[in-house]
Amino acid sequence: MNKGINRREFLQLAAAASALSMGGSGTAAFGADAKRSKIISPGCRRSKVKVARLYVGIPRSHYPNPNVDLKEEMKTYASEFAKLESELADVDFVVDELVGSADQVKALQDRLKSVDGILAIHLTLATMPVLQEILSVGVPTVIFSAPYSGHEWHALTGVRKQKLGEKMVCLLTSDYKQLAVAIRPFRAVHHLREAKILNVAAQQSAEYASAMKGKFGTEIKQIELKRVLDACNAIDDGEAKAEAERWTKGAEKVVEPSNEDLFKSCKLALALEKLLDEEEATVMAVDCYGSMWKPLCQAYAYPCIGFTRLNDVGLGGICQSDLPCAMIHILFQGLTGRPSFVCNPTFDFSTNSAILIHCLGTRKMDGPDGPAAPYKLRSIMERQEGAVPQVKMRIGEKVTQAILEGTSTLSYFTGEITDTPETERGCRTKIQVKVNGDAERLWKNWASGIHRVSCYGDLTEELEHFCRFKQITLVNEA
Repeated sequence: MNKGINRREFLQLAAAASALSMGGSGTAAFGADAKRSKIISPGCRRSKVKVARLYVGIPRSHYPNPNVDLKEEMKTYASEFAKLESELADVDFVVDELVGSADQVKALQDRLKSVDGILAIHLTLATMPVLQEILSVGVPTVIFSAPYSGHEWHALTGVRKQKLGEKMVCLLTSDYKQLAVAIRPFRAVHHLREAKILNVAAQQSAEYASAMKGKFGTEIKQIELKRVLDACNAIDDGEAKAEAERWTKGAEKVVEPSNEDLFKSCKLALALEKLLDEEEATVMAVDCYGSMWKPLCQAYAYPCIGFTRLNDVGLGGICQSDLPCAMIHILFQGLTGRPSFVCNPTFDFSTNSAILIHCLGTRKMDGPDGPAAPYKLRSIMERQEGAVPQVKMRIGEKVTQAILEGTSTLSYFTGEITDTPETERGCRTKIQVKVNGDAERLWKNWASGIHRVSCYGDLTEELEHFCRFKQITLVNEA
């Protein structure tokens, strides 16, 4: 995203895109109608991801060829990076150098310590001292080594098991698209550090907020109910009615919610967006089944439509003030540019499946620029009140489910969507996921609460790299 765009302008563009995706005119919460940026994940707005790109090579090294031209090698990579421009729109290569000695790396050390990650592109043999000096900086580092670059992979296998290599990942591949994959964990580190979560709850764990700030840099701020209601009262009724009309027009069917339910839900949705704008925050959580159920949800409106709206535009709306889910939501956005679906399971061992359910569904699981899934407007199943988008996700899609347990463990499992059951049992939005592994083992290993966060794609590799960089234990629950 261009550095010149400010927070309000981003929300204007995002709101316009959300309105257009529902078949509206493009006049949304902040009255904008413009083309949005191609940034991979707009959930991070304060700055771009800072990456050091280091080409590691020795002139006239006898391998891969004594006549190799390092400048030509760099030109080859430059053409590959150009093909990945849209995926790297939010990245600044703040250091971009050819290094052939440990001393050259030492001269860059102060600049290297300030980046989110180092991408070291391996070009020739006899570069192990250079790579070791890069690793000594202590910054998350991906070493990209195409075939015939050198035999350093052999030594790096051992380094990986040492303290020097604890924040190192090696990509030994001829697939240049992996250059973009290499940067995804850096982006996730950056997004978590710059993210700000607003939590509408009567009370909040200061200990948890402090732990997240210390480990990831994420700020969690408690918001009082009065401020939310004041923001609702400040929303123009005409804007809220127009928003409700867009949701109604875009739905396959409006089943239970009344016009009043939809109006109040949309007024709250616009108010939540306004609060994010005022606080320069990226994610909103509401204790909708706890301390905020009666005074906000039952007395005024549930935040479900507002949460879906935020997820659709690349920000975040998280049910039940589930802060570990909020953290995974931000992580998934950083890794993929896609939002998530907060859910809880029931199991069907006969089909080796976990059925992941929640009343609130996310429409744009492919990301803000992707297609919107069809939806119906329903009541919340358990409460038989309120308004919620019941979303029909895509059968055949690979998915990853995860949860962050404290600051030291991340549990996950993967699978494929085989069905989207529609039954008047459980919650409204459902995906049946055939588990990669054993669903019964998944049940036996289940820990850390009922919720998981689902994202399109098998993100095993990306999670492995992120957890290595942040010194987190990754556990496959299945």
